[in-house]
Amino acid sequence: MKKSKSILILVMSMILVFSISGMGTSSKASAATARTPVVFVHGLTGSDSNFAAIKSYLRSQGWSNDELFAIDLPSKQGNQTLNSAAIARFVDNVLLETGHSKVHIVAHSMGGANSLYYILNRGGASKVDKLVTLGGANRLTTTSAPKGIEVTSIYSTSDTIVSPVLSRLDGANNIPISLVSHIGLLFNSRVNALIKTALNE
Repeated sequence: MKKSKSILILVMSMILVFSISGMGTSSKASAATARTPVVFVHGLTGSDSNFAAIKSYLRSQGWSNDELFAIDLPSKQGNQTLNSAAIARFVDNVLLETGHSKVHIVAHSMGGANSLYYILNRGGASKVDKLVTLGGANRLTTTSAPKGIEVTSIYSTSDTIVSPVLSRLDGANNIPISLVSHIGLLFNSRVNALIKTALNE
């Protein structure tokens, strides 16, 4: 009798534990962030801190900290294989953390090429909703926007580091601006407004 009672108590305890843990899971799943998370991908010799100004602007426009994520790529020289693998892992972690099934990517310079490589070769096509590139070296990876993804390529005709020819993609929303340097694309109010529009459309 004592043994049966002990087993009953043990079973009831396990049911209680699983119930509590299940409640935690469902509340986490229902707590997906309001907006699709944004992943920022830097260029050659850059870092995740490159997007501080853009992140600050988006926060002022209603995005929250838990919707904005910047990756620090392992290859500062833009190695496509290494960086696309890192982006794949990073995006999967962001999706797990935010409860969403897709992300938006905002990429600068070689980050555009690396992001496109991830989309085309590392399973990113099913996990990216929108791609916004800033002076992206996009044509180092492809000449056309990936199907099923809204691509906006913002570039400056004054860019002396990445030629506008490299940034433009067939099938993308190509937006030329002027009088902004390559690095200046990360700190420009006009560019910020274009990013916001691209993410909201």
